[in-house]
This record gives sequence, C-alpha cells and structure tokens, in this order.
Amino acid sequence: MQNEITARQDLLDEDGNLANPGWCRRNLFNYNIEKHSPSIMRLKEWDFYQVCNGEIMVQINLFNISLATCATFGFVDLKTGRKFDTMSIELYTPAKNRLNKNGDCQNYFAYSKGSTKIILDVTEERHHLVFEGKCRGKALRAEFFCHRLPHHESITIATPFKEKGHFFYTNKINCLATEGSVLFGDEKFEFSKDNTYTVLDWGRGIWPHENMWYWANGSTMIDGRLFGFELTWGFGNTERATETALFYDGICHKISSVAIEKDSDIDNKWMDDWHFISNDGRLDLTMTPFYDNYSNMMPFNLVGMNTHQVHGLWNGTVILDDGTKLEIKDMYAFCEKVYNKW
Repeated sequence: MQNEITARQDLLDEDGNLANPGWCRRNLFNYNIEKHSPSIMRLKEWDFYQVCNGEIMVQINLFNISLATCATFGFVDLKTGRKFDTMSIELYTPAKNRLNKNGDCQNYFAYSKGSTKIILDVTEERHHLVFEGKCRGKALRAEFFCHRLPHHESITIATPFKEKGHFFYTNKINCLATEGSVLFGDEKFEFSKDNTYTVLDWGRGIWPHENMWYWANGSTMIDGRLFGFELTWGFGNTERATETALFYDGICHKISSVAIEKDSDIDNKWMDDWHFISNDGRLDLTMTPFYDNYSNMMPFNLVGMNTHQVHGLWNGTVILDDGTKLEIKDMYAFCEKVYNKW
C-alpha cells in the first residue's frame, strides 16, 4: 500500500533505520543522518542536474560517497554523438563536503577544487547552476537558470532495502523550464526556456554494494501547460512507495508501479521500441529510441557503473487524477538501465 507523507517528520529512527517509508509531493523528511554515523563510509549523497532541449544534453553532478567527492560535467550532442566531459575528485571525504539537507527548499552549496567550481543556488523561484573548469585544455563555463512554478510539486520517496540500515531517499523535481549557456573554448551553446527542461535528481542513501535500477524521465509543454513524468523501478523495497508520478501544471499525480513490456537488455535490443505500462492503466507510453548514451565505468566487472541511457520520442496516453486523458505525441524523454557495484 502506498504511504503518502503529509507532515514533516524525521527520516531515520533511533536505530538508523527508516522511521516511516513513504512518498510525498514536497520533501517533508528531516534528513537526520547523524542517527546512522556507524555506517557513514557507506553513505552516498548527490545533487544531479540534467538539462536538455531534445538535441543537446548537459549533466552537472556533485556527489559525495564518503570515499570521495566528485564534481562532474558532461555534454552530449544527441544528434551527432559528440561528447566532452570533465571531473574533479577529492579522496576520503566522510567528514567534509556533506551536501544540503533538502533540495526542495531554499539552499546554497558551493564547491571548489583547483580549477573546478560548482555553485548550486536554490530558491522557491529557481535553481541557479554554475560549473567552471577545464576540459581538454580549454576553459569551460556553464550557467543555467531553472525556473520553478509558483506551486511546484515534485516526488520524494524513502524506501528500505532488505539489509538493515540500508535505504534510498530521493527527490525528483521535473518541469524546470531552463535558460542558459555553455562556453567551451571558443564555442558557445545557448539554451532557451521555450524548449529546454531540467530534472533534478537529489538523492541520499546507504545501498547494498551491488544493485540495478531503471529510471525514465521527461518534461514538455502540452496545451500551454508543463507536463512531465518520473518512472523508477527495480531499486529497493517499494511496497510503501513507488517513484512513479505524472506532473501537470505544477501538480503531482501519483500513479502505480510501472514497468516495460519487455526488458531491452534481452538480446541487446536497446534501440527497439520500449513499451511502458502502469499497473493501474493510467500510463501507456512507447519510446522510439534515437540515441543510446552508453557508458561502461565498471572495469573487470568489479566496481563502478554500467549505463545504457536511451533517448527517444514518446507516444501514447496518460490519465491524471481527475480522469483527464492526455495524448502524448513525439515527446522527447529518456529511460536508462544502470548496473552498480560501489
């Protein structure tokens, strides 16, 4: 049974386990991670922003996994496959660079190491992102303004794993209309809020060493109103909270669990159509892929990540809480399957 959290409360109990697994429309959990200090070296914290206009994708990520803090920037041209990226790493950071306690309210975080600088400045009106650094010997600077609606709901979940003291706590904020630019040497790439949207993947957690997830996300404009969806499955115990929702004009419409009709990993058919259906019949979407942003950062299959982030055009129908059916036509969005050992 899905458990909606409607009042502010502590995330962890006195033993460092989730006090009340569930989901909420704004992040109402108090991130009292001090209750879990014995396992601090397993703690993972990240603020991951993905900006895309359907042709160019930019990823800005700041994460602290206690063993290290990393500030990363990635650029992908989804039409040509051109990529460039850079990363700054600082080793052994369990007691420093701990990230903000709640990404769904006003907060400010700045990180600097060498030539790399990240600023994440969040208010109720917008998320202001800055990344500065060096890439391939060239100066790199990205700046984005990601705008929130006056009443901008999102989805937060807190779910356990079977292992004691392990949990997944995340907030996805969709439908952030975005403007900004990337300067890379002499090149400039500009982004307009008329066709550019950002998703924030804000996460904190202690996971098992080996795991897998599916994550699909997208935002667009339908009949003059912002629409988006968030679909995640395969990660943790989702009996009391699934990370599946529609967003329309700033309101979160919770739906049941979602899965694909056939796993694209079978026979390595990543570029075949992906058919997504929800158990409650409120989502029926098909993605026709046009680009697989594949990366394998798991040497010798021992530690790291193996990712197929597949981008495509989505078509089908979704049903809002009041029964309104929306037709989805050639909407750009992505779905990824990720294997982790870290």
